[in-house]
Amino acid sequence: MSPTIISLRGVSKTVPSAEGSLTILHPLDLDIGAGDILAVVGPSGSGKSTLLGLVAGLDAPTTGTIIVNGSDVTALGEDALARLRSASLGFVFQSFHLIPSLTALENVALPIEITGRRGAMTRARELLDQVGLGSRRTHYPSQLSGGEQQRVAIARAFANDPPILLADEPTGNLDTATGHQIIELLLRLNESRGTTLVLVTHDRELAALAPRRIALEGGHVVEDASRSAGDPSLDVAFAPAGDRS
Repeated sequence: MSPTIISLRGVSKTVPSAEGSLTILHPLDLDIGAGDILAVVGPSGSGKSTLLGLVAGLDAPTTGTIIVNGSDVTALGEDALARLRSASLGFVFQSFHLIPSLTALENVALPIEITGRRGAMTRARELLDQVGLGSRRTHYPSQLSGGEQQRVAIARAFANDPPILLADEPTGNLDTATGHQIIELLLRLNESRGTTLVLVTHDRELAALAPRRIALEGGHVVEDASRSAGDPSLDVAFAPAGDRS
């Protein structure tokens, strides 16, 4: 069994509303092992993105503790949280969040340059090659398809070799076929780099590609299921990165 890299104990989130307090996430316990792949599914408003934001330290829980890569996220100040995210977390958003005035290469190199590490451009080239975009390095986001922009975003998320990658609806703005390609790419990178992957999606078909998935409904965990190794109904056939849209 892999050592636990993310641990939630009694974590909940309640916010004020016009009708009184609204509980977005009811108290839950969750452990995720290093190198594991977890898909979090559920309808809109079920608490999926809230859960991911809490793990990333982008929001604070109402109750409970969150341990990420050995650090208690709930006890850290903003500066310490920023350092934790830089060192331990990569984040992939539904809307890509690329900087439009930078090329694909520059977008990927930016987080490396921010940390002061050398060889940012070399590292960015290697990552774009890995996601099948070596020939698109000098293109700007507006010159790339949605699938290509998301692959640039994934390369950027891996820029500082984080042990954990969080992906919030990474296929939400893509067609079904391209969405499958993006999920398969994430799973392949997990396999090759050992990165822990937590994927939030409303699409159960895409989530079925992950070895483990939990379902949220009304802020409650209503399912926690794992597939058996070699289960032919859920196995993924990976195509070469260069064949992806």
